[in-house]
Amino acid sequence: MNDMTFVERNVDTRQTKIAAKNVQVYYGETHAIKDVNVEIEDKTVTAFIGPSGCGKSTFLRCLNRMNDTIDICRVQGDILLDGEDIYDKRVDPVQLRAKVGMVFQKPNPFPKSIYDNVAYGPKIHGLAKNKADLDEIVEKALRRGAIWDEVKDRLDAPGTGLSGGQQQRLCIARAVATEPEVLLMDEPCSALDPIATAQVEELIDELRQRYSVVIVTHSMQQAARVSQKTAFFHLGNLVEFGETGQIFTNPEDPRTESYITGRIG
Repeated sequence: MNDMTFVERNVDTRQTKIAAKNVQVYYGETHAIKDVNVEIEDKTVTAFIGPSGCGKSTFLRCLNRMNDTIDICRVQGDILLDGEDIYDKRVDPVQLRAKVGMVFQKPNPFPKSIYDNVAYGPKIHGLAKNKADLDEIVEKALRRGAIWDEVKDRLDAPGTGLSGGQQQRLCIARAVATEPEVLLMDEPCSALDPIATAQVEELIDELRQRYSVVIVTHSMQQAARVSQKTAFFHLGNLVEFGETGQIFTNPEDPRTESYITGRIG
């Protein structure tokens, strides 16, 4: 009964942030993503799960046009952010990526100071008028990345000198520094130990108060812990999409059930 009230309460308050319609992705002749239709809600964590090579990361990369960087990759269909087509010729991919931030599997801080890692995006997008503005943006982002208290006394130290978990939270701080609306995370915990993973998961839960978060994860337990919506991909198809509790306890498609119970994957 509680589940029903939870679903009804959330349906009313959340708006669609990203809508994908009939999305196809080709790598040369290979049809990697087939007919994906999905609506990703604002202020929600949406998890993409599925076996390796099923297309979940490829689809994630469509959402901020990262696939544009691969010569042989073609994307067809519509992807709308707040109703606007992100593949419209007038859309600047650099501006789009300020709005749709990305955190990668392996922490990848720039070979710069902790401060400059976070200040880089706001500087190139002209978000700060002066040094005081920039200081404020950097502190706010590091606080949102849940790492301010650990680094505030060594902002000039290199970002690469931090531990793996700290580097990943620094990369999250760097991604939120440009005031994005959507945060994409491609297996953000796969290179981290269990303690760092728990810290990042806790952070993801806080970030959804402010952003639409989409996370690709190979860990079903992680998807169950952090997400409200789950999409199951298999062989380039979006097999099933719905409330996370529903997908994990009562999936509609036998392929979803086979994956969740460990029979495929």
